[in-house]
Amino acid sequence: MIEPVAVIGAGPFGLSTAAHLRARGIPVRVFGDPMVSWRDHMPAGMILKSTPAASSLDCPQHGHTLADYCDAVGTRRLVTDEDVIPVETFIGYGEWFQRKLVPRLERVRVVSVNRHTADRHTAERHEADRRDAQGSAGFGLELDSGESFTARAVVVATGLSGLARLPAELARAGADGPAGPVSHSSQHHDLTRFSGKELIVVGAGQSALETAALAAEAGARVRVVSRGHGRVAFGAPPWDQPKLRPESPFGRAWSLWALSYYPHPYRYLPAQTRHYLVRRVLGPLGAWWLRDRFEGKVEVREVAAVTGADTSGGAPVLTVRTHDGGTDRLTADHVIAATGYRVDTAAMDFLGSGLRTRVAVTRGAPRLGAGYVSSVPGLYFTGLPAAASYGPVMRFVCGTEFASPRLAAHLAAAHA
Repeated sequence: MIEPVAVIGAGPFGLSTAAHLRARGIPVRVFGDPMVSWRDHMPAGMILKSTPAASSLDCPQHGHTLADYCDAVGTRRLVTDEDVIPVETFIGYGEWFQRKLVPRLERVRVVSVNRHTADRHTAERHEADRRDAQGSAGFGLELDSGESFTARAVVVATGLSGLARLPAELARAGADGPAGPVSHSSQHHDLTRFSGKELIVVGAGQSALETAALAAEAGARVRVVSRGHGRVAFGAPPWDQPKLRPESPFGRAWSLWALSYYPHPYRYLPAQTRHYLVRRVLGPLGAWWLRDRFEGKVEVREVAAVTGADTSGGAPVLTVRTHDGGTDRLTADHVIAATGYRVDTAAMDFLGSGLRTRVAVTRGAPRLGAGYVSSVPGLYFTGLPAAASYGPVMRFVCGTEFASPRLAAHLAAAHA
């Protein structure tokens, strides 16, 4: 019996990768709840920052784009750069894509992945050792259903799960989930709970600005605390994009065009450059369509740094350093840290400790080679964990167009 490939995660990158593997006739088992991060960890009423052209999941078969989904369900086609995509529409698209192309999705959780160590006779063990050195001995997986099985390769496509970043200076206020004084933006789906309350949102990227706008629309009194030297800013609308520069899914610019369509050499850049670009390209910046909903409705406080957080009477108090060198204390009923995500393979506890220590990393992110394979043969990473090796395009759905076919081709060749 041919051992399957295990794809862990059923978000855009997991579903796209699985569709490519299935099209090649490779047995695949896909684990996860489809689009769960988008459904449970994004605020209701959110609109995607990306354009329709940058929001389709890549697959080998025609007829499965976002526009095709709109046609299939009879909703208005979303195709131009001026069309915005409600998160509910995108979730529906992902679930439709899954039903069409990954129908045997298993809604169970992978609790552990290790190099395959099943009991064997001595001769079989020697053969297994030889195969392991060549990277083809496989992996042992355990599911929360109690099942154990062997996979010839594993693709980690867990998206943002477990990667929320809460800076230490904010965590000191006793953050303990959405009910505590400080929480992360990913912990809030329904912002109406802040109606009538004072809310501070820390951050200046799209997540911070849209969370603030949605909370204000729900009746909260909201302040955005923007740290560092950057100011709250919004991108140019499509009609104001420069016309003499190449078009990319993210806008018209030579740099965006290169990062979108030619990420091959990105992994050869110096580590410092790679990590800087992942953080800074297209951020922090609000979407053009958000400006009117934000300005005049949300107060902005620009500070040099947030230096600490504590509580008074159960409510959070932020200590900030102002740009003139002074100190101020800001109070609210709750603080939401829209401080992004940080890839850290050490936090991927479903990977066995022995396996995690074998994965070469760069600032916590897996160091990937050609075809998105890690330093452990047969173990692949795609989506956000691949951004440190393949660039900021891996932070966005359109990154599936580059990643999924190349990962599938590499895996097929390695295990032919």
